[in-house]
Amino acid sequence: MHQELLEKKKKISVIGLGYVGLPLALVFARKFSVIGFDINERRIEMMKQGIDPSRELESEAFEGADIEFTANPEDLKKAHFHVVAVPTPIDEHKNPDLRPVLSASKAVGKNLKKGDYIIFESTVYPGCTEEDCLPILEEESGLKLGKDFKIGYSPERINPGDKEHTVEKILKVVSGNDEEALEEIAKTYESVIHAGVYKAQTIKVAEAAKVIENTQRDLNIAFMNELSLIFDKMGIDTKAVLDAASTKWNFLKFQPGLVGGHCIGVDPYYLLHKAKELGFNPQVITSGRRINDDMPAFIAKRLVQMLIHQGKNPSHTKVLVMGITFKENVADIRNSKVADLVRELMDYSIHVHITDPHASPNEVAHEYKLTLVDNISNDYDAIIVAVNHTNYKALDLDYFKSLMNGSPILIDLKGIYNKPQHNDLLYWRL
Repeated sequence: MHQELLEKKKKISVIGLGYVGLPLALVFARKFSVIGFDINERRIEMMKQGIDPSRELESEAFEGADIEFTANPEDLKKAHFHVVAVPTPIDEHKNPDLRPVLSASKAVGKNLKKGDYIIFESTVYPGCTEEDCLPILEEESGLKLGKDFKIGYSPERINPGDKEHTVEKILKVVSGNDEEALEEIAKTYESVIHAGVYKAQTIKVAEAAKVIENTQRDLNIAFMNELSLIFDKMGIDTKAVLDAASTKWNFLKFQPGLVGGHCIGVDPYYLLHKAKELGFNPQVITSGRRINDDMPAFIAKRLVQMLIHQGKNPSHTKVLVMGITFKENVADIRNSKVADLVRELMDYSIHVHITDPHASPNEVAHEYKLTLVDNISNDYDAIIVAVNHTNYKALDLDYFKSLMNGSPILIDLKGIYNKPQHNDLLYWRL
């Protein structure tokens, strides 16, 4: 397979061209012939013009790429090495929503041929590839694993907004249903991943490795958030505590904050789902998720307390929230906990303005039914800096005071600014 791909006698398809799929497809397209498939025709048309709909890649990334963009699933018949990189979100009950990956499995299965390879990159719980996706591939194709086709799993490690750790510079974990599949999959990824590959023992091991990477980060941030709740009651500055503790060589430097996005705030629920399915109720993971999910409500309540302390009626106040993307310097608003914070504030009848230089107003309106303001005013009672975008870091306390009326309040969720030396600004951070 690998040699025929190199000679371009066979093609690679990448199914799902979002934050994960598009960078990978373009990296593959530097060496192989690629078919990039996505069900969103509008996005496909943008990519045909060299535009990344996610606004992560510059137009230069498309130059010289041997890639055909299509929204027609029948074009998958022309490929022999299929990479599934669709999102795996959670539903409103925080259960895994496998519809995208199962739908992709169906589309690939309908176009599967003898000798084909299918590699899943979507984050799932251990066992999903073989127990949920494989039966669909076999049913739709009429083919059998091992005898007719091979499968594998290679967890995505894309970090949105990170221009240094790009897809080809991050070590790739790969796995296959047998030794032959593992070797062919490894060689194909090795051709474009400069950092190399790590061969996992089994597909389930690779799936589990992915899901615990983000669960580990979730738990560490949950610990920091719990510390911030404790230290807030004690009147101790959490950042000052962490700065002091970080002087020890083996202290893990995590920060408190809102945990959103499509990975850290989502992946633990996949592991929780599978564990509960097996009759085990995880205590640590569940507690960490509860702490992180409760942070928007805590921050909103804290602001209300500060407003009342300043002699203001919350229902007669106006607050500016700066930043709604799930992390700094990206356009991605998926699973933004800032949106949850805004709703919590609105539940107190606070009038909220939202601004973000990276977010799309249309996407925010569609996803959250919230409106980004075109122009910020100068009569806010409080300002919440929720995301540490680079252009926010250049601002100073005098700027914030110029946007607020009497008894100004600044909430610095990311700890960007130094605490003021004077009492003309009420300052608070996690």
